[in-house]
Formats: sequence, structure tokens, C-alpha cells
Amino acid sequence: MQAASQVDPAMPSSVAHQYLELTKPRVVALIVFTAIIGMFLAVPGWPPLIQAVAGSVGIWLAAGSAAAINHLIDQRIDRVMARTSHRPLATGALTPRQVLVFALVLGVAAMAILVIWVNTLTAVLTFASLIGYAVVYTAYLKRATPQNIVIGGAAGAAPPVLGWAAVTGEVHPYSLLLFLIIFVWTPPHFWALAIFRRDDYSRAQVPMLPVTHGVEYTRWHVLYYTVLLLVVTVLPWATGMSGLFYLGGALILGGVFLYYAILLLQPPDEMFAMKVFNYSIIYLMALFAFLLADHYLATPTLRPGIPLVPVG
Repeated sequence: MQAASQVDPAMPSSVAHQYLELTKPRVVALIVFTAIIGMFLAVPGWPPLIQAVAGSVGIWLAAGSAAAINHLIDQRIDRVMARTSHRPLATGALTPRQVLVFALVLGVAAMAILVIWVNTLTAVLTFASLIGYAVVYTAYLKRATPQNIVIGGAAGAAPPVLGWAAVTGEVHPYSLLLFLIIFVWTPPHFWALAIFRRDDYSRAQVPMLPVTHGVEYTRWHVLYYTVLLLVVTVLPWATGMSGLFYLGGALILGGVFLYYAILLLQPPDEMFAMKVFNYSIIYLMALFAFLLADHYLATPTLRPGIPLVPVG
């Protein structure tokens, strides 16, 4: 391959770096972070150590496997997009066969860990999320509809549910609230990036919303979803899951996000969309940090709402 000539001779460390790159470590770190928060929120004290550690490792491996499959399926797109042209398959640093074997090894290891040391429910849900992202979203939705990130966001929103199930063996409605928050957060988060990278997506013939409906249309949808996100993030307090400490943090973080979304309608410069994108990552991490802090600081009996029961 022509791109392969651009790759330095592979040293063990550089090869390891290429395989690590396949797992999208920054994305996976956020996934595992929200899963771990789900574990802590699921129990009144500390989550059981074995299930928490094994669950975190299993979810990390599964997310890495899904990311590697994403690289494999998207290799044509990655070669023509500036944002992804450095990826191992795009440069020729790794072959499709190497990536496939790596993805399968990670996936099998993830399922074995979750079945043996966690529980079958978590393994099944994690496998469904892997397939949802790696196959349903990457192979079909991404190329089929400008609403790809909205529908496909369900797979990316699953980690808190997986973490909750890992330490309790059940899917509780509170875990579904965490799912809903990430599900609604995903469109404004990703569309901000898509606005900035719209030429990339157009060149790759990926029907992202800014490409199919224009930038102004997308900016308004970022605002609509940000307003919806602000409403959704109040639900943990309204249902009694969290207290006033979380509510205050959620309103402040959401207010800043809303301010950014409003400014995005008439941005000061082309880079502003990336500022919105970067803030959205900080926002999600801080929001879940407030949930965790509130879990140990607030008094459950002072919270409003009707206790919710597990869904089995």
C-alpha cells in the first residue's frame, strides 16, 4: 500500500501504540468512567470489589473490541478524512487481518471475564452494546441516515446500565435515567464535532446532519437537544435518585452548555464548534462526578420522588 511507506519501521513499542490506538483509548476511558459511576450509584456503600474490577475490565475490553471493529469497517472513510487519516489501518501500520484478530480476542476475553467473574446479564447487555455500536451503527446507520448518531447513540449510552448490572445483577430504572442522560447528550456532543469536520464527512460521503441539512439546521438541533438535556438531567433529582447537591451542579453545568449552544447559532469563529465539543466532554464527566458526590453526601430521606423498583 502507498500509505504503508509512510510508516516508520515497527518497533515493539510503536506496534503496541498502534494496537492501543485501535481501542480509541480516550473514548473508552469516558465509557469506563460512566460505567464505574453506575457501579457506585447502584449500592449504598462501596460496590463489591471483584464484580467492580472484573466488570470494569470486561467493559473496557468490549469497548476496545467495538472500537477496533469500527476501525475495520471504516477504513475507507478513515483514509479520506483528515481527522482519522492517522489511524493504523488508514496508514497501513496494521493489516485488516491483524485488526480483526485483535478485535475478536478482546471481545472473547471481555465476554469470558463478564460471564465468569461478574454475571450473565452484564455479559449479554455488553455484547448487545458491542454489536449495536460496531455493526448496527458503524456498518449501517452511519451510512444510512443523518439521524445516525441519534439512533446509534443507544449503544454509547449503555455503560452506566452495564456498570449497575455488574454489581447488582439487575437493570434498575435509575440506571435507565443515566442511560437517558448520555443518550440525549450524544447528539449535541457529536454534531458540534460534525459541524467543524463537515468537509471531512462530505468528502467521505457520510450523511452527517451538517452535510445533508446544512450547518444552520444542525446548530439549531444542537440547541434543541441541549435544552432537552437540561430537562433530562433534572430527572435524577425529581425521582429521588439524587439530592440538591447534584441538582445545583446539573443546573450550572447545563446552563453553561446552553450558553455555548446559543452562541453556536452565530459563532465568533469557525473553531467555536470545537469549543462546544470539548466542553461537552467536560460536562458529562463533571455531571457524573456530581452524581457520585451527591450519592455519598445527600440524605436519601430528604429527596423528593417515589422510590423506583427494579425491572428484573
